[in-house]
Amino acid sequence: MRRRDFLPGAAAAGASAAAPGGPARGYFRIGRRRGGGWCFVTPAGEPFFSIAMNHIDSATLRYAENADIWRARYHNSERRWIEESVSVNLRKWGFNSIGWVQEVVIRTPSIHRHSRNWSYEHYQWLAMPYCHLLPFAETHQWDVETRLPDFFSRDFEEWCDYVARDSCQRMADDPKLIGYFYVDCPVWVHGGLAKWRGPLFDPKKLESESGRQELRALATRYYQVTHDAIRRYDRNHLILGDRYEARQPVPVEVLEAARPYVDVLSFQDFAGPAQVTADLKRFHELTGKPVLLADAAVPERRTARGAELGKRYAGMIRALRELPPCVGWHVCGAYLANRSRNYGFLDEKEEGDPDFLREVAAANAATAAFMRRP
Repeated sequence: MRRRDFLPGAAAAGASAAAPGGPARGYFRIGRRRGGGWCFVTPAGEPFFSIAMNHIDSATLRYAENADIWRARYHNSERRWIEESVSVNLRKWGFNSIGWVQEVVIRTPSIHRHSRNWSYEHYQWLAMPYCHLLPFAETHQWDVETRLPDFFSRDFEEWCDYVARDSCQRMADDPKLIGYFYVDCPVWVHGGLAKWRGPLFDPKKLESESGRQELRALATRYYQVTHDAIRRYDRNHLILGDRYEARQPVPVEVLEAARPYVDVLSFQDFAGPAQVTADLKRFHELTGKPVLLADAAVPERRTARGAELGKRYAGMIRALRELPPCVGWHVCGAYLANRSRNYGFLDEKEEGDPDFLREVAAANAATAAFMRRP
């Protein structure tokens, strides 16, 4: 980032500010660890480092070659699968929450889509703390099909109201809900996979003060409309906002606009522990907000195996829990390896590597113990 990207006094001025209108006690909120770092706080008032699994889709068990598992083991019941497989295994492995459940199911030049989102009922069957993504805008860097929205239009306001009314009204009183995400890696100034549509904002305009003001106004409008839509129906839960791609430019004007309207700044960052922690620390220093690693895989997951891969997992979570502004790691799983992602904690037969899973469980238990330290 250039010198202009640093916000004078942000760390002191904004660190303890909550998003307007929430959240309430009796629900997850942001607080301080006993050692002075940031953390989530549970409805019971306990410090909470979110160790979450991302990407959980049962359709992986319904290929022609393995559908007998789905029929024989779960009797065509999504509820049974969540209660008897997902919930049991996540707890056994030491996960305390789930992040973004949608899983990539097709990646081609013309179609890149994820599985459907979970409903309120899915989360109740899971019976664990969870986060929920609200599809306010399809501006994901991986989206290759959707036209970018006009944030200043009445259409956008009406859509945001519907999204919040559909989800937030039902989830508003659920103490298990941690908070709401928005877009997965928004293309504010980088184009993503869809070359035909480009970014939301021309990055060349950032070379002038008028251009920077224009981006600030655009982002402020977006975060205000989305925030207000949520708070119209739910004043109790945290707003976790967009999950920025840390490996791409994230303009300070966007972060500055988001700061009054979110409780946490969330990032995707597929680097090693040293780079990830440096990135998160920099974003915290820019804004004063606690930071969440909202999507990141186990380092070197394509090459390491077994206990060695588990040690890579342990190294990442250890670095994150010791980073004062970090409130959690949402692991880019997936829960099951489908034929699009080709990576997961379990394979198509719901079998996993015991050496890897043993290391994961030990690292997660150590993190839970770290959070209980006086």
